[in-house]
Amino acid sequence: MPYEWTTPDAPDGPRAELHLWPYRSLLRRDFVIFISLTGALVLVPLLAVIGSPVLWGILPFILLMLTGVWWGLSRSYRDGEIVEELRLWSDRMELDRHDRKTGHRNWAANPYWVQVRMHQDGPVPNYVTLKGAGREVELGAFLSEEERATLFDDLQIRLAQLSAMTMRPDP
Repeated sequence: MPYEWTTPDAPDGPRAELHLWPYRSLLRRDFVIFISLTGALVLVPLLAVIGSPVLWGILPFILLMLTGVWWGLSRSYRDGEIVEELRLWSDRMELDRHDRKTGHRNWAANPYWVQVRMHQDGPVPNYVTLKGAGREVELGAFLSEEERATLFDDLQIRLAQLSAMTMRPDP
């Protein structure tokens, strides 16, 4: 699951933190292996034309293809460098989004008034939003449909637990 809940130990820190990131099916190490194997497999047919002028006619196109594959995968990695952090206190809730394209954005509200919503007709199925402090912000739009549904359930449980903890009188 490309998100995790943590419980910080600091006495004045948040009671819970949620970290979300896009799923990566191809790790950096595997990226190098993929490009190397692709290059080796594409160059195998060129063994038949080594020493002939045909090699110099085909080689630029093969190099252009390998460069295009490398550039496309690198671009995919850069576009996927998104991290969302949701921190929950008893009286405050903060969402920070770190994204290469749009920079750093944040949102804060009182968790008592925040509504967690899952829209079926949003830009993606099971679109999860948080509504509070006069704004509605998306959460985990890069997750899969099933992961957003699980996140929605988890978030509702965490907010209910937080609400129950703040409503309980101190002994």
